[in-house]
Amino acid sequence: MKTLFPENLADRIRAAKIVAVVIIDEPTDAVPLARALLAGGIDTIELTLRTPTALESLAAIRRDCPEVIVGLGTVLTPEQVGQAVQGGAAFAVSPGLNPDVVRAAAAAGLPFAPGIATPSDIESAVALGCRLLKFFPAEPSGGISYLKSIAAPYAHLGLEYIPLGGLDVENFTRYLALDNVPAVGGSWIAPRDLIRKRDWETITANARQAAEKLTL
Repeated sequence: MKTLFPENLADRIRAAKIVAVVIIDEPTDAVPLARALLAGGIDTIELTLRTPTALESLAAIRRDCPEVIVGLGTVLTPEQVGQAVQGGAAFAVSPGLNPDVVRAAAAAGLPFAPGIATPSDIESAVALGCRLLKFFPAEPSGGISYLKSIAAPYAHLGLEYIPLGGLDVENFTRYLALDNVPAVGGSWIAPRDLIRKRDWETITANARQAAEKLTL
């Protein structure tokens, strides 16, 4: 069965269990942020393409923190797929499902997980070769009970879902308890305001608190 996410990379994300979702305004903050997350036990980042300096931040993390798995989020156009490939992103994700973007990622060999929120989204993603999907926005859409409902008809396909949106330190482990959730996206760990304030200590503490919950 074809897939847009190679199994070796999917295995690394399954092992990580938490993907820190970040917005970086200043490229000089990229490496200190990555190191703060690493110090707390998180080595996987989704760096969103919501700022004009995101690609520069990606380059800095790849150069100075090669042990970090860093992908790009909010990839909305085929042109941004090309930027992700050129920048060496480990993977890319989008908040929704744009067939043109998925096809561009497939053509470029870029591991890609589109966002889904409905059964129709899931079927479109499957038709395009996607097996690892981003469930967004998770909590506003109905949370765990809703995910169970929409995923049930497709369980025989072996699909996996990474929830993002409304997750926090109190509820993320409940998602990880589901067999079809290999990892979660966490924007609470390093929110934009903490990055802007360069509060690396608090970010490390947030990362450590989340990572420690994985062992309970």
